[in-house]
Amino acid sequence: VQLQASGGGSVQPGGSLRLSCAASRFTLDSYAIGWFRQAPGREREGLSCISTSKGVTKYANSAKGRFTISRDNAKSTVDLQMNNLKPEDTAVYYCAAGDVRLCVGSSWTYAMDYWGKGTLVTVSS
Repeated sequence: VQLQASGGGSVQPGGSLRLSCAASRFTLDSYAIGWFRQAPGREREGLSCISTSKGVTKYANSAKGRFTISRDNAKSTVDLQMNNLKPEDTAVYYCAAGDVRLCVGSSWTYAMDYWGKGTLVTVSS
């Protein structure tokens, strides 16, 4: 199982970015896919989880209203659309995969099995 996050970059406050998580050697729909971030000096934070086969999406409070997770069938990715970005959103963003049932409860925030390399998001004026 391999995951790769992409789409990070530098953006001004109020701007938007769309991150993508691509998978190799497995089918995204067979797993719960989560997006996480880790800012310097802070613990890793779960942002959102999607399980397309279960029809479930979850958002952490910090992501509600500004971030949207979705499955892009054309690209075979799980994307995280981030709007109205703030300086405190600056972090390395990761995608992860785990048991397809994880998104149903709250354990997705700590029980993912596979992690990809992150992509850096910098929000600064």
